[in-house]
Amino acid sequence: MASLYEVLGISMGASGHEIKAAYRKLARTCHPDVVAMNQKESSANMFMKIHSAYSTLSDPDKRAKYDRETYGHKVMMRSSSNMATSASMSATYQSFSQQGRKWETDQCW
Repeated sequence: MASLYEVLGISMGASGHEIKAAYRKLARTCHPDVVAMNQKESSANMFMKIHSAYSTLSDPDKRAKYDRETYGHKVMMRSSSNMATSASMSATYQSFSQQGRKWETDQCW
C-alpha cells in the first residue's frame, strides 16, 4: 500500500502549500466529473484516495499522528534535528539581545 505522501506525489517534508498544490493538480485530472465515461469507476476510487490523503496531510494534528504511526523513529530523528536548529536560533537571538539592541526597532533600519 502506498503512503499518503506517495498518493499525492510529495516528499515527507512538504509544506502546506505544496500539499494543497499537489491535491488540486491531481483533483483536476482524477475527479469523476472530468474523466471519460469508461474510467469513472476507477477515477472515483483514485479520487477518494487522493482526498483522504489530502485531508490527513493538510491537518497538522492528523499529519503528526499519521507520521508517528507510519514512520515512528524516522519522524523522531527529523524532529531532533529541528530542535538543534531551534537551539541554534535561540542562541543567536540571545547574543543579539545581549548587545543592547532591540529587534523591533533595529529591523526597520
